[in-house]
Amino acid sequence: MTAREADVLVIGGGMAAAWAAIAAARDGASVILADKGYVGTSGVTATAGPGHWFVPPDRDLRAAAIRQRESIAFGLADRLWMERILDETYRQLPTLADFYDFTVDDRGVTLYGPVRGPEYMRALRALAQQLGVQLLDHSPALELLQHTDGSIAGARGIHRQRPGAWVVRAAGTVLATGGCAFFSHLLGSRTNTGDGYLMAAEAGVELSGMEFTSQYTVAPAFSTMARSMSYAYATYYGPDLRPLDVPIHGDSTRVLARHLLAGPVYCDLARMPRDIRERLPTISPNVLPPFNRLGIDPFVDKFPVTLIAEGTIRGMGGIRIDAADCQTSIPGLYAAGDAASRELVTGASSGGGSVNSAWALSSGYWAGRSAAARARTDGRRTQASAEPLGQAGIRPRRGGAALDSDEIIVAARHEATHYDKNLFRTHGKLSASLHVLDHLWREVRDHSRGGGADSLRAREAAAIVATARWSYCAALHRRESRGMHQRDDAAAIVPEFGRRQTVAGLDQIRSSFSVTERRFGTSP
Repeated sequence: MTAREADVLVIGGGMAAAWAAIAAARDGASVILADKGYVGTSGVTATAGPGHWFVPPDRDLRAAAIRQRESIAFGLADRLWMERILDETYRQLPTLADFYDFTVDDRGVTLYGPVRGPEYMRALRALAQQLGVQLLDHSPALELLQHTDGSIAGARGIHRQRPGAWVVRAAGTVLATGGCAFFSHLLGSRTNTGDGYLMAAEAGVELSGMEFTSQYTVAPAFSTMARSMSYAYATYYGPDLRPLDVPIHGDSTRVLARHLLAGPVYCDLARMPRDIRERLPTISPNVLPPFNRLGIDPFVDKFPVTLIAEGTIRGMGGIRIDAADCQTSIPGLYAAGDAASRELVTGASSGGGSVNSAWALSSGYWAGRSAAARARTDGRRTQASAEPLGQAGIRPRRGGAALDSDEIIVAARHEATHYDKNLFRTHGKLSASLHVLDHLWREVRDHSRGGGADSLRAREAAAIVATARWSYCAALHRRESRGMHQRDDAAAIVPEFGRRQTVAGLDQIRSSFSVTERRFGTSP
């Protein structure tokens, strides 16, 4: 096992992880970044053309931007946090100019908000390396290390492309592992399996907003190219190729899902204006190649579509932030990006690309800077004793068995992403899914043990099951419909539930709105 020490350990390899590493290194910290994939191509940003919530520091402009977000937050967002991410994004994004060629419009104005994902992530990698960040590519973390006083001491993981394991002792650890798409095949989400949630929960950290995990995006049935902007111009057709009444906004996802449950749905993009068609290869270069390979002209031909679950990537649930510096409730542990709950800035509706990107940048920067500050004041603790925290998939409670991690993932994915279970929620459906998921959790908890490279798959299976359970426990407890969370048996917004909900625990899951608390889940 390779042992290393650093002031700050960042776990993850996407936008938030890169900004966290950059912030810590700029503050003089020694930084190690360990990612499941290759930093610069890992995660959903590298496959996209994301924008940022980038608003100039004009009082009226920012007030208008915040009001617009508040109008769809359903009472769960925080204006001060919105102001903070607007400030941080405006300050930090232009600092990448030496590594990234920002677009300039016809008037000579630099457009900092929209970025080209592949180039953006390559620029973040280059900047991190220039600042001295040590990158451990293809080196997923499996578990956190914890001091006897409860503070986090770093993490342990494996190398995927060479034999052996690694351990990094650090004064500050940032979880920036991305969200969880439940292996729905959302483009770029292969590394996003809820690993950070599981590691945080094993340390005793709460999660928040996990009921808001029912976001889906339209994609061709033959591709994972889930880039929804183009489908604002879609016309949908049923099996008989007659047009369907699918609204462009509002309840469009649920309407489309009901049609898909009844039979195949087809689509064309004939309504897309000519000027946007011409710019599409630049705006979203990944959209057209799947059609071109099959000889389909999406602006003329009808093609089959599906809905792909985005889970907490464009949902907003995740690790609960306990302070303005993105520290969790456990000393030495920070969370950023999609690994952290974004309710503070998005409320009960998706942050889409722009708000989520601004959150990833800002929360990553705050977490990295704060972890570096902790190292300056408490760096000596890297020498103290620490114990690994991983259980399910690493240290089974009742001994290892021949569990098939792939079968566990398929079963959990069916419960977590099926339209009739996740979009059209009722008490009965949620309870039935939880019964299945509780059984899967007991199997993983009691028997799953992966050795060597197989340990990653075993931990991914455990994280997928755990994340689905937290999501549905939270959905069961929120007995109303608010924003993304829709209950067919509780269709109204209930003022009593106008509060953020946390969940915690692994075997017995605790769910609470402020002082109200109920327990769900697997018995010991």
